[in-house]
Amino acid sequence: MGKINIGRLILGGIVAGVVADLLDYLVDGIWLAPMWNNQLATWGRPPFSSSQVAWFWAFGIVIGLVAIWIYAGIRPRFGPGVKTAIYAGVAVWIVSALVPNFAFMWVPHFFSGHLTGYTTIGGLFESVIGTIAGAALYKEE
Repeated sequence: MGKINIGRLILGGIVAGVVADLLDYLVDGIWLAPMWNNQLATWGRPPFSSSQVAWFWAFGIVIGLVAIWIYAGIRPRFGPGVKTAIYAGVAVWIVSALVPNFAFMWVPHFFSGHLTGYTTIGGLFESVIGTIAGAALYKEE
């Protein structure tokens, strides 16, 4: 078992984050935007601002880095490739979307079940596809 290639981890992580962010824009920024805006309006809040969206994108890059770090860590046991990237993407999705969305959106009923479910399922595709894209660039030293 070799050392993690930090340069490739960073490159793959940034790519994973950017791909996930682009998919998130399609899911939450376009498809679910009316639902988000309606839910925020019930609290008297405006739609997400540009600076808030920038924070979401920055978090997406961090999540991409974590996804490729997990991929690099499990790669010696599961082997390189798409299947291992899917495992890493699902693991990241569980801790970055599934648990927080249900804990902070659905359990306290801050957001509707539909919005919570749709954004959480969208997050699964974002995490997995982003991780696959980033993992394609990761190589051991």
